Amino acid sequence: MGDKAREARFMSERALRGTRLVVTSYETDRGIDLAPRQAVEYACQNGHRFEMPFSVEAEIPPEWECKACGAQALLVDGEGPEEKKGKPARTHWDMLMERRTREELEEVLAERLAVLRSGAMNIAVHPRDNRKSA
Repeated sequence: MGDKAREARFMSERALRGTRLVVTSYETDRGIDLAPRQAVEYACQNGHRFEMPFSVEAEIPPEWECKACGAQALLVDGEGPEEKKGKPARTHWDMLMERRTREELEEVLAERLAVLRSGAMNIAVHPRDNRKSA
């Protein structure tokens, strides 16, 4: 290896030695005016209290995740969170009524009861079994 190649390698190693491979900003906060801020206090059900900085213009959320335990913390001296309207749970009956009308269900019931009352053990041979299931 020649002297110039050795010197170039040494210079490149020396140049990389003082820096990291992650992105780092070398800018400072000097001369920058930060937006006006306010400290908002939250408290969780486990007794932890903490403050979060928000802009004066920001809409303050009524709840925040607790820094200590991860539980939902509520705004101190503030209104509670709005109750979210959830969709009611769909029952089997609701899903059945989406597929069939009440008249169809009564017809299927009458047919099945007739098969059972006749004493037939093989219910699967009924002609309605090839249609949609109830």
